[in-house]
Amino acid sequence: MNQVFAGAPVLWWVGFHLAVLALITADSLLPESPSHDGKEGPPRTTLPWVWSLFVALVALGFAFWLNFERGHQTALEFVSGYVIETSLSVDNLFVFLILFRGFRIGQRQQHKALLWGVFGAIALRACFIALGVSLLSRFAWITYVFGALLLFAAIRLVKGTSAADALPQWVVHLQKSAHTLLPVIIAVELTDLLFAIDSIPAVLAVSRDPFVVYTSNIAAILGLRSLYFALSSLLDRFHYLHYGLGALLGFVALKMLLSHWVEIPVIWSLATMAAILVVCAGASILFGGKPKKHTTGHTGPAE
Repeated sequence: MNQVFAGAPVLWWVGFHLAVLALITADSLLPESPSHDGKEGPPRTTLPWVWSLFVALVALGFAFWLNFERGHQTALEFVSGYVIETSLSVDNLFVFLILFRGFRIGQRQQHKALLWGVFGAIALRACFIALGVSLLSRFAWITYVFGALLLFAAIRLVKGTSAADALPQWVVHLQKSAHTLLPVIIAVELTDLLFAIDSIPAVLAVSRDPFVVYTSNIAAILGLRSLYFALSSLLDRFHYLHYGLGALLGFVALKMLLSHWVEIPVIWSLATMAAILVVCAGASILFGGKPKKHTTGHTGPAE
């Protein structure tokens, strides 16, 4: 028997989670970035970039498999959800950067904190997606609520001076414990929860298939840890990226709000989102100037 759960065979769910577990295990075994004398030094980005590319290729392979099993439309919905979630995860990276600076967390502890953060994010996203899909299937007007939330998030990003402005103020007052990373992990989980309020409705704007929404979210999260270490030295240079993220959220919000009157094909949505991100990332690289310095009220050297 091939039982079905949430619109997909149970074997698909089991196979996907086994693949997720394998990728997380492999990620946790990747070497950290010590200097040649055994102490922590500047992060080496070659391995994180390689792993980020590998995870992206795995996601692309999954999209090809969906195309074979479910058709072209489902595969495009997965890719669109993956692009949206990965793009909006840049916000998370800015917050992680400032969190670790504020707590004065070293490279080794950052690896541990983000690993636990991935596990927590998977559980939280599963709950959010189940709730979102259930609400949309029962109450059509929820579409407008989600669209309004995304539009508000877009305006908040565009009005700020950088994506780092999304950092909640309560984070500034948190203090690292001398014996545990628990406050840092809690901060990572709670900030991810806040960003999920934006990103999950955005993915629901391109697909209502629970399997597609969930797998695209988790696939993006799997590459988040390595992407942080790959981009950590460059994040401060992305001065204009918050405009791109705001434009992306605004586009998805309008797509959701106007869905009953205007239907935008998934391929055009994907092309529009890619163009927005390429233009803003390119502008940041070409015209961004020197990196900005962010502070969170803490001083002192990193541990």
